[in-house]
Amino acid sequence: MPSFGLGHLWFLVIAAGLTLVLSAIAFIGGGFLGFLVALARVSPSKLVSGLASAYVQIVQGTPLLILLFLIYFGLAIAGFDQLPAVIAAGAGLTIYASGFLGEIWRGCIQSVAKTQWEAAECLAMTRWQRMTRVILPQAMRIATAPTVGFLVQIVKNTSLASVVGFVELSQAGKLINNSTFQPFTVFLTVAVFYFLICYPLSAWSRGLERRLNVGRR
Repeated sequence: MPSFGLGHLWFLVIAAGLTLVLSAIAFIGGGFLGFLVALARVSPSKLVSGLASAYVQIVQGTPLLILLFLIYFGLAIAGFDQLPAVIAAGAGLTIYASGFLGEIWRGCIQSVAKTQWEAAECLAMTRWQRMTRVILPQAMRIATAPTVGFLVQIVKNTSLASVVGFVELSQAGKLINNSTFQPFTVFLTVAVFYFLICYPLSAWSRGLERRLNVGRR
């Protein structure tokens, strides 16, 4: 029976890289959709706001695992070509991220003081000018910490992508353990990889938050 060695460690390094790629896909795609959702949620149109709210409720009320199953297996059952694992996993995580990021950013936009909205309106700014020049720059400061915090959650949630056949960090650990039967060594190493990915993100979030808020103190 083989023992845990450099070959296995290199396999985990590659899997960690795939985890980062999948996380980037989910964050960028989810961020774009989430931004549109956030703008729709604060729209003066009740129809647009209501549709965005329904989208958020559906996404947040659906477990990510079920979402991945529906995209990967559901489309095939419905008669469509089965998506590659990376596309299915990326699509599922993107939809999942958009629901949460949209709601996080909606709260940050609405947390900007009402007087700022009123002052921008008194200057005869259009709604687009109010959002881009006054509200969003302030909302970004508020959103920094929760956004990066959710990015850490995305990295951890990539472990569920294994259900559609995508080999990310935790799945790589399972495959190595099945061949070495050294769970403590294998999964301790996997935990170290996750820590090396997530801790710098958390530290960067705290530093960025301090820099963005330095002018407010």
